[in-house]
Amino acid sequence: MLEEALEHLVKGIVENTDDVQVKARRLRKGKVLEVRVHPDDLGKVIGRNGRTAKSLRTVVGALAGGRYVRVDLLDLHEVR
Repeated sequence: MLEEALEHLVKGIVENTDDVQVKARRLRKGKVLEVRVHPDDLGKVIGRNGRTAKSLRTVVGALAGGRYVRVDLLDLHEVR
């Protein structure tokens, strides 16, 4: 559910909606959501001084209901 909600929010921000990918990984503490976007849209998702990224993390954290969730924003071509 968190992955779909985050993907929907990010697709509303970016121009290249087909390039948005959200993948979840489990950790001992909780979950990591990796958001990959087109390189031209990365700045839009991060926002000025990181405000948009912080807002996305706040919304996802509220949806998580107290469970640990980390949101990582990555370039589509970045290897990790």
